[in-house]
Amino acid sequence: GVYPEIIQSRTLARALLKRNFNTEKFGEDQPLLKILTYSEEEPEFGLAALEKMAVEALLKKINVSKSRQSSILTLEVSAFEPQLAADIITALIEELDKHQQKFKSTRVSEKRQFIAGRIEEVQVDLEKAEETLKQFRYRNRQIQNSPSLLLEQERLSREVQVVIGVYTTLKQEHELAKIQEVEETPVLHILDPPEAPLERAKPKKKRTVILAGFLGIGFGVGLVFVREYWKNSSEK
Repeated sequence: GVYPEIIQSRTLARALLKRNFNTEKFGEDQPLLKILTYSEEEPEFGLAALEKMAVEALLKKINVSKSRQSSILTLEVSAFEPQLAADIITALIEELDKHQQKFKSTRVSEKRQFIAGRIEEVQVDLEKAEETLKQFRYRNRQIQNSPSLLLEQERLSREVQVVIGVYTTLKQEHELAKIQEVEETPVLHILDPPEAPLERAKPKKKRTVILAGFLGIGFGVGLVFVREYWKNSSEK
C-alpha cells in the first residue's frame, strides 16, 4: 500500500502545520508551525523558510513500520508532551482520511466522466448498427428462401444486441459512479482513538496501528485500528 508514503509526505506534514494544538508549555490553540519553530519568540526567518524547517522537523518525529505477517502499519510520533503526541496522531489520521477522501472523490469523478464519454461513443455505434439492420431489412424483404441473406440478417441483429449490451452496462456503471461520487463514506474507520499515556518514556513516542487496505474501487480505502502505548525504559 501507499499509506507509509502518504503519512510521511510533505503534503500531509504541511496540512498538520496549519492546525492548532494545545500544550502546557506554549498555551492553547497554537499553530503547530509555531510550536515546532519559533515558539514564543519572534521568527527569525520568512514564512517559506519556517515552513520548510517545520516540515523537516515534523517528518523526523513520524515513523511508520509495516508488519511482515499482515498489512498492519505501526505509526510512531514523538512529542515533548504526551497529550500533544496523542493530538498529533489524531490530527494525522484526520488529515490522512481527508487526503484519501479527496483522492477517492477525484478518481470516482474521473471514472464517471470516462464512462459518460464512452456512453456517447457507444450510442453512436448503436445508432449506426440499428440503421444498418434497418436498411438491410428494407432492401431484402423476402429472404426466407435465401440462407445467405438470413445469415447476414442474423449477424446484423447479433451486432445490434452486442452494442445494446455494452450500452446497458455502461449506463448501469454510470449510475453507480454518480452514487459513489456523492457518497460520504469514511475512508478510515477509527476503532480505538489515541489516548495520552500515563507514563513518560525515552524516547517520547506514541504509537498508532493502522490496518491499511484497498477496498471497493481500488482507491485508498482502509480500516484504521488505533492503539498506542509508551515504551518503558529505565533511567540511566
